[in-house]
Amino acid sequence: MKRSRLLPVLCAGLLLSLSLAAAAKPRHARPAPPPPPQALGQRPDLVAFADELAAAQGWDAAALREQLGQALDLPRVKQLILPAAAGTAKNWTAYRDRFIEPQRLDAGVAFWNQHEAALTRAEARYGVPAAVIIGILGVETFYGRITGGFKVLDALATLAFDFPAGHPRAAERQAFFRSELAEFLKLCRENGLDAAEVRGSYAGALGLPQFMPGSWRRHAVDFDGDGRIDLIASAEDAIGSVAHYLSEYGWTPGQPTHFGVRLPADRSERARLLAPDIKPSFTAAELLAAGAQPADAAREHEGPLAVIELQNGPGKPTTVLLGTQNFWVVTRYNWSAYYALAVIELGQAVQARRRPQN
Repeated sequence: MKRSRLLPVLCAGLLLSLSLAAAAKPRHARPAPPPPPQALGQRPDLVAFADELAAAQGWDAAALREQLGQALDLPRVKQLILPAAAGTAKNWTAYRDRFIEPQRLDAGVAFWNQHEAALTRAEARYGVPAAVIIGILGVETFYGRITGGFKVLDALATLAFDFPAGHPRAAERQAFFRSELAEFLKLCRENGLDAAEVRGSYAGALGLPQFMPGSWRRHAVDFDGDGRIDLIASAEDAIGSVAHYLSEYGWTPGQPTHFGVRLPADRSERARLLAPDIKPSFTAAELLAAGAQPADAAREHEGPLAVIELQNGPGKPTTVLLGTQNFWVVTRYNWSAYYALAVIELGQAVQARRRPQN
């Protein structure tokens, strides 16, 4: 009984103390800045990772331990990697408007005009339309204007060794970032880059196309013919690498990315068709049998189609479409229908904006 009586008193006293302290502060006092990031240090999991990687690559283990131990644990990176809060409404129209706006369109036209020869060559070699390449580079980095301000070594080390436990796939994602940290260290040694100085996104993506280090090592190409691959400074290498990446994931030349559709009125059929999300799963005949109304061109399409619905905020009509295999290929860059459609529509808008100049 004494504890139950004492607790309200302690709480009341604490609240009073806090109120008095708040009153004593200057009215416009700024909040105290967060503590500076701390080095990860020689923690056991980091040391084990360094020793294993050094042994596999023939590197100096002590030097690698020291390099990784000096990497900073970045609170901001851990905050940014978390998914949006449950129940956060998606809005395709608002998302689209972030990218398809006058400044980005003008920048896309200028980039296309400057690098038209490389874009034409990439399309001829890999079958990926210049407009799709333009769309990806525009969405990813505003044609090289925004490539990320985080030190990649710090960002990847943070996510490799201190991934936020509150993430729904924490163990899986932490394993992925440990792999990417190893790929980054290999990439820097192969290309003569100073790992401590390279900057990129909070997730460790690099250069104009925002390739993860592993994707750089697997899919990037020397498209300008200078004997090295440079996605940070060479627009031609970025153009060729994006086209090669999409080609490697199965881009089919000449195939549309998507078609229009009206969904069936029956709710259970709608739910069944929408369940596979971005993965092409239904033939046109199966869609018709389910009560959907594909566009005429979609009815002639021979491959599987994905039934995709994009939200436009509470109470607003949704945007629906049928994604082809090529739409799915664009989502290999970022596993989101919102992203893929923004890429496609930005590329188309830039292409349309160029036409009066030709």
